Amino acid sequence: QVQLQESGPGLVQPSQTLSLTCTVSGGSITTDYYYWTWIRQPPGKGLEWMGATSSTGSTFYGPSLKSRTSISRDTSKNQFTLQMSSLTPEDTAVYYCARRHRLRGSKWSDYDYWGQGTQVTVSS
Repeated sequence: QVQLQESGPGLVQPSQTLSLTCTVSGGSITTDYYYWTWIRQPPGKGLEWMGATSSTGSTFYGPSLKSRTSISRDTSKNQFTLQMSSLTPEDTAVYYCARRHRLRGSKWSDYDYWGQGTQVTVSS
C-alpha cells in the first residue's frame, strides 16, 4: 500500500517562499511510469494541477505557476519537494501530493494515491 504524506509550514508570510515535502512509503518514487504530482485547492475553488516529477526525475509545471515553482526530489529519502516563491494570499490552499501512472489519463480520478493534504495560509 503506497502512502503519501505532505509536510511543511501551515502559515507563510506574503512574498516568502513555500517549501513542502511529500514523503512516500510503500513504493519508490523511482519506479518506472509514475508521475509524482503536486495539486492544490484554494478555498471555494477546484483542484489545480501545479507540477510533477517523473520516475526519472524530469519535471513538468503548470503554465500559470511555472515562473515561481520548482519541484525536486531526494531519492535516498523517497521524497519530493515543492518550492514556490513570491507567495500572495491567493496561494492560500490545501496542498496535496499524489501519484499517477503515465499510461492513465489526466482526470483527478486517474490519480491512484493521494496524501491527506496540508493547509497553507499566506498571511501577515
